[in-house]
Amino acid sequence: MAVQVRYGMVGGSMDAFIGEVHRKAIAFDPRVQLVAGCFSTDKEKNQFTGETYSLESERVYVSYEEMAKAESQRDDGIDFVSITTPNHTHYAVAKCFLEYGIHVVCEKPLCFTVEEAEELVRLSKEKNLFFAVTYTYSGYTMVKVMREMIAEGKIGNIAAVNAEYVQEWLIDELGTPNEGTAKLSVWRTNPEFSGIANCVGDIGTHIENTVHYLTGLHLKRLAATVNRYGKPLDLNANMLVEYENGVNGAYWCSQIAAGKLNGLCVRIYGSEGSLEWEQQFPDYVKYTPKGKPTQLLSRGTGYITEAAGAYSRIPSGHPEGLIIAFANIYKNVASAIIKQKSGAAVAPCEFDFPTAEDGLNGIKFVHAVIESAAKDSAWVTL
Repeated sequence: MAVQVRYGMVGGSMDAFIGEVHRKAIAFDPRVQLVAGCFSTDKEKNQFTGETYSLESERVYVSYEEMAKAESQRDDGIDFVSITTPNHTHYAVAKCFLEYGIHVVCEKPLCFTVEEAEELVRLSKEKNLFFAVTYTYSGYTMVKVMREMIAEGKIGNIAAVNAEYVQEWLIDELGTPNEGTAKLSVWRTNPEFSGIANCVGDIGTHIENTVHYLTGLHLKRLAATVNRYGKPLDLNANMLVEYENGVNGAYWCSQIAAGKLNGLCVRIYGSEGSLEWEQQFPDYVKYTPKGKPTQLLSRGTGYITEAAGAYSRIPSGHPEGLIIAFANIYKNVASAIIKQKSGAAVAPCEFDFPTAEDGLNGIKFVHAVIESAAKDSAWVTL
């Protein structure tokens, strides 16, 4: 099959973690090819990454501005850009490519301010461009199955939500450094690069997005505490939330929780049962119908009747993971671009990937949490 979608990447040199994850995920789709990039402000790293992926030298750019302009003028220019740079650059890079008429896939959080996020939403709509934000966990097969089960009414009306995303990787911020703990992406703790929040923006937004994706519930207001432990940005936060339908929930995000590696866990309780999913065991969902024993549902099995089960790529018992979740997001973005390129109209909800509006919701969530904490945990309306 001929390549139908060409893409470029900003950020993600060979020594960067998340950029390589994105490239590997996109590579699952034979319809999509990497043809251009501005991978690093370091000239040698930039060139080396381009050479590693056999790119034409003239399509390895020294700046993202040069890349956006040049690619928009080529007959074989990129269809979309994947933005994998640190948080503080997302807005400027995304805006630049939108202005040159190029679809965007961007890492989260989308940007720093609500106003910036609203502008990116407006630009993407005005120019009829797709804008995906990689809230990765919506790409997992069993998360999609849960979403469909909830929509089918299998747990009845939602009555309560409990969710957490807890890690230990910044526990050294509380005391003496230890060889057994990881030090990754330390720029996240610097307000210059991360804005007003660290933990809430980095992983708390995943809680907000995953719950919204599963349930369709919109946050009405929240009350929060954040713990900085004498540091510039938050390392731990607790949130009480209220949704527009009056249902309440409780969220906790932390990066100082010893023994927790990447512990996103979402529990949805309804009038007819409950569902629970844990990211570290992503192929399984705990389903408890009211008055019956808990069932452990497994991806790739015949008893999964929901259409979302088709996202499963390998047989049950063979674990899928994070890169597959990324791949499912990119697959749907590519399908949307291909349909639009054919001249067909694409309905807003036709393809299942997190949008710029989801990114905007995340920024509103971060600002509400920080505002509430500053007001002695007062309720803040989103």
